[in-house]
Amino acid sequence: MLQIAFSPVYRLRLPEGHRFPMLKYELIHEQLLYEGTCTNANFFGPAPADDRWVRGVHTPEYVNALKTLAVDPRMVRRIGFPLTPELIDREWIITQGTIDCTQIARRDGVALNVAGGTHHAYPDRGEGFCMLNDVGVAAHYLLETGQAKQILVIDLDVHQGNGTAVMFQHEPRVFTFSIHGKDNYPLKKEHSNLDIALPTGTTDDVYLNTLYDTLPDLIQRVQPDFLFFVSGVDILESDRLGKLSVSREGCRQRDRFVFEQAIKHNLPITVSMGGGYSPRLADIVEAHCNTFRLAGEMFFW
Repeated sequence: MLQIAFSPVYRLRLPEGHRFPMLKYELIHEQLLYEGTCTNANFFGPAPADDRWVRGVHTPEYVNALKTLAVDPRMVRRIGFPLTPELIDREWIITQGTIDCTQIARRDGVALNVAGGTHHAYPDRGEGFCMLNDVGVAAHYLLETGQAKQILVIDLDVHQGNGTAVMFQHEPRVFTFSIHGKDNYPLKKEHSNLDIALPTGTTDDVYLNTLYDTLPDLIQRVQPDFLFFVSGVDILESDRLGKLSVSREGCRQRDRFVFEQAIKHNLPITVSMGGGYSPRLADIVEAHCNTFRLAGEMFFW
């Protein structure tokens, strides 16, 4: 049965001006229930992550600053949210959601987190709406518990996974792969193990052919035993921050191909949602829901 991490704290209420990025989490959950793709049995609520795993990839100083709300005001501005105890709790719960998804994916093939994909969180700082790097913490957890020997992070958010790249730059057991917009945030790109920067205005054909030409060979070369997929929908033409021109169907075909590769190579895959900033929430929610629909269709139905 398709299993999805979702907690009521994912839909945390923020002050006016900060609410828009949070609304999609509640609406994805509601839409999947409303249309009958999921029932309540498909969702589980994570507990907060153990600090042991968080400190495995984030510095103790940064973790303590988050938990005591002692983050430097300049970093708070870079993060983009006013920090509150509720927001910090939410970060720890989302991170555990991705860890829990790894356990389910090892059993069932796939599991998804309604949130996560917080790839701009560095070991010692946050930025770009990201405080804890959920994929980074979960990858460390798998390695430290001996549940994976070689991990491939497939980051297809429109923004480079800069925090994840730095986090694992000296860890050969984690291969970071990012397809992102060349002329987009972050202006200063880090070095993933493989970066493909696409020009502004890239459409379906170029985007998908780039993925088709790269991912199968990469899996053969890296020989991973676990996949993480950051499935941001900010590649959409409608996205106000994305600068690419991929259609909703193109985004869906992207997700289908990633799932096909996981199935073909018998690789467990954990999916975190990543970004989405189209002016119409319906465009964001529909594109994200396609990821869940495909996971259910391809792995279970």
